[in-house]
Amino acid sequence: MANHFLLTIILVALASSFAHASDPSPLQDFCVAIAETKDAVFVNEKFCKDPKLATADDFYFSGPRMLGLHIPRSTSNRVGLNVTQRVPLHVGFVTSNSDLRNRLFTKVLRKGDVFVYPVGLIHFQFNVGKSNAVAITAFSSQNPG
Repeated sequence: MANHFLLTIILVALASSFAHASDPSPLQDFCVAIAETKDAVFVNEKFCKDPKLATADDFYFSGPRMLGLHIPRSTSNRVGLNVTQRVPLHVGFVTSNSDLRNRLFTKVLRKGDVFVYPVGLIHFQFNVGKSNAVAITAFSSQNPG
């Protein structure tokens, strides 16, 4: 009886260790796509814009749809979801790459604008208006926590 219980505990422990799923840690902070390869760097079998030449505009999109994410519009007060931004938000992130010397990327967003934060980097949102701000956040990871 004790052997069966011990065997069950071991099997449950092994099964739960295999059930953990998440994205792998990225090998670089970000990779901005580039059409011209003459100014590109080759990282992880992809041509990327040189990180030293990247700007905040590389992470900014005007419009609510991007990166395969579709944010639904809802007018239900019970749900509390509203995709409009009522005031400007000052947003940004800091790179962790020592070659870039922890560079800061910032942008002021208006209604309908989208800003992409690379995975795992320190980021912020700051309300620069005089009233409440509304922003929608979407994670594109299996384990966003």
